[in-house]
Amino acid sequence: LRTVTGVQTCALPIFEACTHLHRTLGNIRDLGAAAAVALNPGTHPSAIANVLDLVDLVLVMTVNPGFGGQSYIATMEPKIAEVRRMIDERGLADTVDLEVDGGISAKTVTGAAKAGANVLIAGSAMFKHPGGLGAAVSELRELATAARK
Repeated sequence: LRTVTGVQTCALPIFEACTHLHRTLGNIRDLGAAAAVALNPGTHPSAIANVLDLVDLVLVMTVNPGFGGQSYIATMEPKIAEVRRMIDERGLADTVDLEVDGGISAKTVTGAAKAGANVLIAGSAMFKHPGGLGAAVSELRELATAARK
């Protein structure tokens, strides 16, 4: 790895792109960037068990990556819950965020947040909201906050 000006976070898809995950995450942190790992729908949470102490964020994909506008895969909610449990059991809840990306909307945000996500990425739902971006953000934030209580 080399220093890339302006990079703050680098997320790596597990197995799919990284042979030496532990080493790579350490290098990212040594460069001063936040390290993150991404779990695609077909990747088991155990793939990150031995590197949680090296990441600042775990991304659970709730669609297969590639393009926007896909439908949320609700069967990923147990995976979100498992990753949340792993983070909490290791005492990392204050330092490791759990992000969900893919199909997040007013209809799906509650399930993702209730399962343990504390960072939610919404694309299509934001731009299609009849009230505009501000209303979309407010609605999603309100629903996620209520689900996390």
